[in-house]
Amino acid sequence: MAEQPILRAEHLGITFGGLRAVDDFNMTINKGELVGLIGPNGAGKTTVFNLLTGVYKPTDGEFWLDGEKMNGKKTYQVVRAGIARTFQNIRLFKQMTVEENVLVAFNESFSYHMGGAIFRTPRFWREEREMHQKAIDLLRIFKLEGLAQTQAANLPYGAQRKLEIARALATGMKLLLLDEPAAGMNPTETEDLLECINTIRDRFGIAILLIEHDMSLVMNVCQRIQVLDYGRTIASGSPDEIAHNPKVISAYLGNDEDDADTDAEADTADTADATADADGKEEHDA
Repeated sequence: MAEQPILRAEHLGITFGGLRAVDDFNMTINKGELVGLIGPNGAGKTTVFNLLTGVYKPTDGEFWLDGEKMNGKKTYQVVRAGIARTFQNIRLFKQMTVEENVLVAFNESFSYHMGGAIFRTPRFWREEREMHQKAIDLLRIFKLEGLAQTQAANLPYGAQRKLEIARALATGMKLLLLDEPAAGMNPTETEDLLECINTIRDRFGIAILLIEHDMSLVMNVCQRIQVLDYGRTIASGSPDEIAHNPKVISAYLGNDEDDADTDAEADTADTADATADADGKEEHDA
């Protein structure tokens, strides 16, 4: 009997006004698999992440996490079910220490109740010690254990990126969504990140979906790659197959006749996505 995929998405789509941002999106990711999601700017990649994490509600289609249907779930319910993500713009608790940022994500793992916290029961102290040790062990994977008591705002950019991934891992997720984790990193930091991603996959056996514009990173770390263009999948396969796919090459490089149209449509898609992000935030805050 075939193993049930961690993620299964069927015919997912979303429309913003008259713009079809994602159309007929299908994907499966198995446990321990690392899949890349690439495409030109405005292709709909981050919109897919927003659909999978409950930020947006699909106009049509369905998706499942480890067999559990996720349509209609709110973002916090998605996290509890086992999907965690990072963002293009780093989102940390900047005034907290590195260790505290990770401990916050362990919150769902605590089994003691308010009474235990108030009266400092033996169970409370035992779990506190365990959580602190788990946090340090997790930081060690990212070579951040020596900075555990450093304020997150004082970390170098690359270290902040790694801390955000460490915090996502602390939720105990089944599927990790990484949205351009190498953005803004220098080559040395990117190489270090590549090592961390491989360690995460090998040690935890979780499924990872990666959006990234650094093609060297994508080709080196991903087992499969799916390519979006104007919200639709145009190719899916191994890194070697994608690197030599004419449709993918055309989507990235364009041609003399449609370069202007491509730029204009990509700008339109980016604008619509930004507007939808703002609308989604207002709805979430409400």
